[in-house]
Amino acid sequence: MSQGPEQQIITEAAAEWAVRLHAGALSEDARAQLDQWLAADERHAPALRFAEQTWAALGELALEARPLTHRLPPAAPRPAPVTRRRRPLRWVGRAAGLSLVLAVGWISGPTVLLHMQSDYRTGVGELRTVQLDDGSSVELDASSAISIDYDTDERRVSLLAGSAVFDVAPMGEAETRPFVVQSAGGRTRALGTQFVVGRESSEQAWVGVLQHSVAVSLQAPPAQGTAQHTLEEGHSVRYSAEHGIQALPGFDLSAATSWRRGMLVFDRQPLGQVVEQLNRYRPGQIVLANPALASRQVSGVFRLELLDSALQTLTRELHIQRIELAGISLMY
Repeated sequence: MSQGPEQQIITEAAAEWAVRLHAGALSEDARAQLDQWLAADERHAPALRFAEQTWAALGELALEARPLTHRLPPAAPRPAPVTRRRRPLRWVGRAAGLSLVLAVGWISGPTVLLHMQSDYRTGVGELRTVQLDDGSSVELDASSAISIDYDTDERRVSLLAGSAVFDVAPMGEAETRPFVVQSAGGRTRALGTQFVVGRESSEQAWVGVLQHSVAVSLQAPPAQGTAQHTLEEGHSVRYSAEHGIQALPGFDLSAATSWRRGMLVFDRQPLGQVVEQLNRYRPGQIVLANPALASRQVSGVFRLELLDSALQTLTRELHIQRIELAGISLMY
């Protein structure tokens, strides 16, 4: 899950103010700006408090361990920057790194709205198979959610989060309604029996066919590209309102659905994507404190029940550091 644009702006601003407060007394102009920012929105003050608390916790590991508050003067003069002893987590002094930690703290766990909307859902590391009334079944990946809306015209399932494999009861004399999965502004209509849909964001999803074929369409004309496509067995597409429906010729469906076999398979995937996947299957959150690490390529096969070992392997093989802090694994 990710923060909305407005909350992300607040989080980043709070992180920047925490860094400035940690650096020393504010000037009169800066203090006036801070007071104005705090008064502008009721969410700003708790965001700053959380940022200061997070900085203090990180400071115990990386810099001078002392509480932070803009209401109290520093207990003693700070040493000149050139004399400060370097520590392993030098990046902690940068607002960008702090923002990553704050984002995890603000948005951990599924949203209340998702709980209200979904009929079936899975938690972190949970896999579940759901039997539907028409004889179809749905295999829910970890951190996934669906809602069911069958009516007289169609058998409609909405994928609200994560990914799922749909094994569809075929149409016939007893069942004339088409089976449709909608997600992220698109619809996937079963023309056969088995396919997978993965929701990547509110505006983008991918579809892969495991057996027979499906018809993929967008609910509104895209800014560019095609709005309809028939997808055959073994092939995959990604769709979005911006780019339409695009074929994924090199997409490995077996790897993408490896969770069904109790493992995660990565073949030269960016570390940023790997971390995003791992966060769906293990408790806590992994945070890349150094954004430059996100593009490092990763290949490997990891068993779902041994993901802590997988994390140790990643840090060792990529020659990066990791530290644990209150349910957050910081990689730098």
